[in-house]
Amino acid sequence: MSDLMGTSKPPLKRRVLVAVGAVVVLVVLIAGYKAWQIMGYIAAAKKNSAPAQTVTTTVAGSSDWQPEVNAVGSVRAVRGVDVTTEVTGLVRSVEFRSGEEAKRGQVLVRLNADADIATQHALEAAADLAATVYERDKLQFEAQAISQAQLDADAADLKNKRAQAAAQAALVEKKIIRAPFDGHLGITTVNPGQYLNTGDKVVTLQQLDPVYVDFRLPQEDLAQVHPGLEVRLALDAFPGESFGGRITAADPLVDSASRNFQAEATVPNSARKLLPGMFVRLAVLSGAKQHYLTLPQTAITFNPYGSTVFLATRDEKGKLTAQQTFVTTGPTRGDQIAVLKGVKEGDVVVTSGQLKLKNGTPLEVSTLAQPADDVHPSPQEH
Repeated sequence: MSDLMGTSKPPLKRRVLVAVGAVVVLVVLIAGYKAWQIMGYIAAAKKNSAPAQTVTTTVAGSSDWQPEVNAVGSVRAVRGVDVTTEVTGLVRSVEFRSGEEAKRGQVLVRLNADADIATQHALEAAADLAATVYERDKLQFEAQAISQAQLDADAADLKNKRAQAAAQAALVEKKIIRAPFDGHLGITTVNPGQYLNTGDKVVTLQQLDPVYVDFRLPQEDLAQVHPGLEVRLALDAFPGESFGGRITAADPLVDSASRNFQAEATVPNSARKLLPGMFVRLAVLSGAKQHYLTLPQTAITFNPYGSTVFLATRDEKGKLTAQQTFVTTGPTRGDQIAVLKGVKEGDVVVTSGQLKLKNGTPLEVSTLAQPADDVHPSPQEH
């Protein structure tokens, strides 16, 4: 019985070998299956490459740049005053209309001067009498009827009477308020019958052609700004319109608090568009023109390790892909920036959508919503 059982069971060694073989086969099958899966993934990845990213592009080109020093300033009249009264009095007549042009010496307002004119006539009469007395005494002095002292007293009295009459005539003239120079009159609130005190404002008078523009610049720009340079002005009141002028003076004193100096430009204003007190943005055209390769500022990605741009290039299959490159940037003007190194003229540069790009990313170029590329941009509200 034991012999029969011993012969029916395989030896232990054979059983171990069979088990080990089964495990090996199972491991090989699993490894092969996994390898087959991985190869399938790789093939699928090659077949289904990354989707193209939509971007906007521009062609790098060169242009002439005029070096500018930018500032803000305010308009000031070459001549501008508030016409006031030197003496008190009651307004008899207002002889102008608000907003009119006035000529130098034109009568603006007349004050009541009846009493002053009467006093002037009395003083003139006294002066005439003193002149008659003096002429008579001169004849008597020649006849040695009066002394030299009497004649001298008569001469002094005549001068005194004439001086009093002249002073009264000047007072009467002050009752007539005239324009001190040619200019544009403002709005007045003075009416006939109104009583004016000394120094009360009658109307503003501004000479508007030309006008001054006062502005301040940091002391670092002192070497670039001098009389004779051309300036260009822009105002929010007249969008898209530019006004030209020239610097006529620069203050020799630098403010110790702000380290800024003041400059003055004279601007022709025949159309009367520039008014005193207006806020303006101006650019001082300093130095000779420079030739730069320019891009929209949105094309530049600024990083701690340097500035970069993405170029749109063709790969060996002719597909448009992204290629990142380092650039050296220069000055800016408006929405544009000068590129000194890293890009050559004619390169196609990505101007928006860089955040989703890396080297080799397929590109799809869109012509919609191009970034701003204006030399003189203006704020817009939407």
